Amino acid sequence: MTPREPVRDEFGRSYATGKRKDAVARVWIKPGSGKVTVNGKEMKTYFARPVLQMILAQPFTVAGVEGEFDVVATVKGGGLSGQAGAVKHGVSKALQLYDPSLRGALKAAGFLTRDSRVVERKKYGKAKARKSFQFSKR
Repeated sequence: MTPREPVRDEFGRSYATGKRKDAVARVWIKPGSGKVTVNGKEMKTYFARPVLQMILAQPFTVAGVEGEFDVVATVKGGGLSGQAGAVKHGVSKALQLYDPSLRGALKAAGFLTRDSRVVERKKYGKAKARKSFQFSKR
């Protein structure tokens, strides 16, 4: 198998899309000071909960490159939790494209796999996806 080549555009950035639940994130990374911008806002402003900020930092921690890349992301759809997961997935894919040597660590942590769990649809004759209406004997 041929070794993987780094994929970068004319600005020295790597691009990837990340998905989680109904959220889709477009993520660009380039070498920098570790500044993360989501939908034009600072990460700490957009993802106010510390848990969501931690989710976004995971790929950098696993790859051992904290504070080395600037991230610009646009994310649509879903809620904040799904959006954080989508950005994490996009960052992981972009990191692996920027530097193929990071692929092993990211893949072992399971960050390159799209989490396929989505909300189950509601069925007819049911109150929700699985919940039945209350049974009445009489």
